[in-house]
Amino acid sequence: MDTPKHFSSLTCELKIKQATSVQSKPKTKLFVRSYLPLGNYSNKTSNICLDTREIPTENDSVWNESFSLEGCGTEGSMDISKLKQESLVLELRMRKTMPVFGAIFNLGSSKILGMAEIPLKEVLESPNMVFDKWVTLVATRGRVFEGVKPAKLKVEIRIRVLKDVEMLEKKRLRNMEKNWDECGCKDGHDHGCSCDDYDVFALAGLGKI
Repeated sequence: MDTPKHFSSLTCELKIKQATSVQSKPKTKLFVRSYLPLGNYSNKTSNICLDTREIPTENDSVWNESFSLEGCGTEGSMDISKLKQESLVLELRMRKTMPVFGAIFNLGSSKILGMAEIPLKEVLESPNMVFDKWVTLVATRGRVFEGVKPAKLKVEIRIRVLKDVEMLEKKRLRNMEKNWDECGCKDGHDHGCSCDDYDVFALAGLGKI
């Protein structure tokens, strides 16, 4: 599949499927934190942080949870070469819990068990721009998890460049559902949102598939 060098809109779908080879610990929960690049604004890379739901810590933990990010800009404002320089970062995190009168309460902040970095170049150069693989998690100091097998995450990433006709239809449908006077965009609204090259305007699809 040929990918245009410049385009004005795209969608990125991220699905966190499961983790394996994680040491089971009582009174703890696991979740995955994802950092998705949104572009370069004022010479600084912006990211959006997304967390999966928390589940009991087990050797094989299943989420099957999806996120969808959609962005647009002026014609040709997105550069594929710049996008290939970005990476998506995944962190597997654990949080201690305590049962109190039948309810489960979180104790303190979460701890990073390991992380993985997936270059978007690898996704964009995959067949049909679909990345569906197990990724090995490494400790923040660069060491692989201790134990017989390293912990891994099964993830799926899909990137799709939208055609102008599709983009116009999506905008039309959104305008029917939302009052753009309250959108918080840069065009004169006073809600503190500003984007230089393009705007990320929709985040949807959070939930179990």
